[in-house]
Amino acid sequence: MRSVDRANLILGLGTVVAALLVAFVWVPADVTTGVIEKVRRQVTIGDALAPMLAAGFIGLGGLLVIVFERPENARRITWRNIWFLAVFLIIVALSFAIMRWLGPAMASLIMDSGYRPLRDTAPWKYVGFLVGGAGMITALVSFVEGRVTWRAVLVGLAAAIGLIVVYDLPFDDLLLPPNGDV
Repeated sequence: MRSVDRANLILGLGTVVAALLVAFVWVPADVTTGVIEKVRRQVTIGDALAPMLAAGFIGLGGLLVIVFERPENARRITWRNIWFLAVFLIIVALSFAIMRWLGPAMASLIMDSGYRPLRDTAPWKYVGFLVGGAGMITALVSFVEGRVTWRAVLVGLAAAIGLIVVYDLPFDDLLLPPNGDV
């Protein structure tokens, strides 16, 4: 039997547990529709599809880490690992905060009607998602590389715009996150 890389095993198991919690606890508790909805013989994508797919990919990633870990480079979890995770979580939390509150903040400064009636109209529905998403990717790439580059900014913008093109443009009734909660 091969030796076990404890750090990768902990990371992989933690990822699989997180994916299972998302799929079987968070999604059913938070999403009212199913993965696929059938209403009057018309099949549509349910609100649970995206988070269930995300949970599936996260769980698959955890399983791949567990199965294909490299025991010859076995390490223990260090304070540097914890520091990296903490900075990662701070960047993600700040980016989500920007996604959530930038659109409503800009709308309240410019419009008297508030954000809710504007949340599905351009450019309002894209402001928080684009700035927060591009900022998150730029910050994470820059953190890993140890410096901010134009390439990181362009990758962040391209990824956020790509997600908008894939998730918003083809669907008339889909709201980009977090506009459904506003």
